[in-house]
Amino acid sequence: MNANRTSLFCDTALAGRIERVEAGLIAACGRAAQVDSAGFVRAIAGGVACFAEPGSPFNKVAGLGFGGVPGVADLDGIEQAFAAHGAAVQVELAHLADPAVGVLLTGRGYRLESFENVLGLALDGEYERPMPSGVVVRRSGDDEFERWLEVVADGVAHPDSQGLPWHEEFPRETYLRAERRLAAAGVGRYVALRDGVLAGGAGLRVAEGVAQFAGAATLPAHRRRGVQSALLSTRLADAAEAGCDIAVITTQPGSRSQQNAQRQGFDLLYTRAVLVRHGPDGTGWPALSPARPVG
Repeated sequence: MNANRTSLFCDTALAGRIERVEAGLIAACGRAAQVDSAGFVRAIAGGVACFAEPGSPFNKVAGLGFGGVPGVADLDGIEQAFAAHGAAVQVELAHLADPAVGVLLTGRGYRLESFENVLGLALDGEYERPMPSGVVVRRSGDDEFERWLEVVADGVAHPDSQGLPWHEEFPRETYLRAERRLAAAGVGRYVALRDGVLAGGAGLRVAEGVAQFAGAATLPAHRRRGVQSALLSTRLADAAEAGCDIAVITTQPGSRSQQNAQRQGFDLLYTRAVLVRHGPDGTGWPALSPARPVG
């Protein structure tokens, strides 16, 4: 970690760049899923609406609020598309986005279900790669992809209980498919070994100078041994060398992941509200009339 780091202030321009990168990742994962599923990826008001496959964590609307307010007809079309798949519409809306978007969505029946925090670190120097005794972190290649998948899936299956729980839980097979989509979307993989045994894994994607940290997990038997910190510091160093000016990580409020990130110097940039519109049977809503009043 850079001891003389710059404290990061997030304005709407920076938030817009991060949200655009996030929307790009969701879109890439959705397109990867379309190889063997009948989903969709649609642009909407500077963001993206994606249905990757049934039960996927990529079934959402991301990046709204920084490229104009979506029109009623556009939202009608998106909602109809999700409803055709029997899915609710989930929008992850940054609190720095245009407030008119939140007014529009709540007027259409969207309800607040959860929050998630976006933290960032300015990459303005060289970063060391400190390693606890017995821990080694390296890039993970395709030859050990299946082993990497099993490690991160086992780690995610036993989450730390600190802080608010994620608003969604996914079966193991769904998680494994999601990780395959992330790999196809260009997310690089890292593996941590402790005393020669695979102990944890993590992901890193670089776009528009933003380093997105994703998929970090440690097996329960290897926790509290510095594995997560080693994975984080290694990715920070690689991101800085790749020319990124900011690293971002998404966590649940008050979680151990947030605590670990802040210990590494990450600042809380903004919060996303998770707004969901369910149908009467708990799935997608029926089509709306374009004449429906909003607000």
